[in-house]
Amino acid sequence: MSLLTDLLNLDLDEKEIIAEYIWIGGSGMDIRSKARTLPGPVKHVKDLPNWNFDGSSTGQAPGQDSEVIIYPQAIFKDPFRRGHNILVICDTYTPAGEPIPTNKRFEAAKIFSEKKVADEEPWFGIEQEYTLLQKDVKWPLGWPINGYPGPQGPYYCGTGADKAWGRDIVNAHYKACIYAGIKISGINGEVMPGQWEFQVGPCVGISSGDQLWAARYILERITEIAGVVVTFDPKPIQGDWNGAGAHTNYSTKSMREEGGFEIIKKAIEKLGLRHKEHIAAYGEGNERRLTGRHETADIHTFSWGVANRGASIRVGRDTEREGKGYFEDRRPASNMDPYIVTSLIAKTTLLWEPSNCILL
Repeated sequence: MSLLTDLLNLDLDEKEIIAEYIWIGGSGMDIRSKARTLPGPVKHVKDLPNWNFDGSSTGQAPGQDSEVIIYPQAIFKDPFRRGHNILVICDTYTPAGEPIPTNKRFEAAKIFSEKKVADEEPWFGIEQEYTLLQKDVKWPLGWPINGYPGPQGPYYCGTGADKAWGRDIVNAHYKACIYAGIKISGINGEVMPGQWEFQVGPCVGISSGDQLWAARYILERITEIAGVVVTFDPKPIQGDWNGAGAHTNYSTKSMREEGGFEIIKKAIEKLGLRHKEHIAAYGEGNERRLTGRHETADIHTFSWGVANRGASIRVGRDTEREGKGYFEDRRPASNMDPYIVTSLIAKTTLLWEPSNCILL
């Protein structure tokens, strides 16, 4: 009798392939997907057909007119089915071709296609923090039930059975992302035990959002297999514990060239003038994290500094020394939408002028 694993590992002749269509649901953080069979390997996203789903079941359409159309936007290799099978990042539209309100990719793509933005080749590197939870009790992995581990200190980049919990999940995710073709640039254990981080980038423009969402999907699937819950809540445990962010590193072509530090300072000044607008778009519940403690700046106050992890914007020592490079926006929460955050940073720094503030 065949074992379930035998069937899962069946080699297909690949005259037909499986495409997993992935989209973002109505909450803005729930990742939905369904699979379809295609007649053969696919090399370009334009060769993929549009599809549809029941939007009334995802909080994205009323029951009497529930059809939502998904447009393929990016392809990644499928680390679960392997072979020529693929993951397809999609965005969402009405049958008439209008983006639905939860489709944040559409507006982001418009901003990144603006000539002033595209000419500057905006690079993003996102540091995605997340927390692993025990499935039945929704308490951090490795923590005693109804109890707490020792205080923070030994866990950040820690090694050992009493310091690092969930490493197999983290490493499986790391390799799966590399296999998929995601620009995952590293992983590390975070300050709070049971919390980890992976970094995606540098990616150019809209690709940053596509790749981070694909990496999140893969992480959700791996934790599903492991029987562990992943949460992107920005402050999963109240008290003297670090929250979870999605620090967003950013540079433009002008910032990376000689004299770039002056361009960086002008960009930071613009970000400061639109601090409230950015905070409003940087993730739900972020006020629980941005308290001015635990390596954060207070949510109501904008600040920047060189090598200052307690500032809203951190500039690295290398950037200061070389007079060019990038900066890190430390305000985004772990549950932020990368389409919103990356396009807003680009819009503020490259398209917005202070004299226009009354019009926006």
